[in-house]
Amino acid sequence: MQSAGFLGTRASFMIDLVSVAMIGVVVLLGLSIALVRYWKCYALHKRIQLALAIALLLLVALFEAEMRIVGWRFRAESSPFYETLVMPVLAVHIAFAASTVALWAKVIVSALLKFEHGPVPGLHSANHRFWGRLAALDMLCTAVSGWTFYWLAFVA
Repeated sequence: MQSAGFLGTRASFMIDLVSVAMIGVVVLLGLSIALVRYWKCYALHKRIQLALAIALLLLVALFEAEMRIVGWRFRAESSPFYETLVMPVLAVHIAFAASTVALWAKVIVSALLKFEHGPVPGLHSANHRFWGRLAALDMLCTAVSGWTFYWLAFVA
């Protein structure tokens, strides 16, 4: 089968794009956390987080549309792991992805509502730090489980 993606695997262009984009998301997320933690760049942290959230929302919407319209299974059927590991790893990935959406939405909405004087430390900081760390860890787990699924389904 001719690959429609750009990484030379059985994956589609959108699957390749999301897989590569997640590298950027993880890197930018780490940078955003470092900016606020070590350099106190609260406004830049806010801008990066909002930009990431909007970009991911659009990318995931396009990705999900392709998955519903075109599908992915026909591209993964030749994997030696299709009958064993592909679906369990996908289930883990979807669980992480769904919880990441919920956590990240909670962190962003509560930050926008509770940091009354802009992106500066305040009464909400400890709560934001706790939920933000959890959301970042969840995003990392989403990325790693997604890359694992990608390899099992489209590379192996």
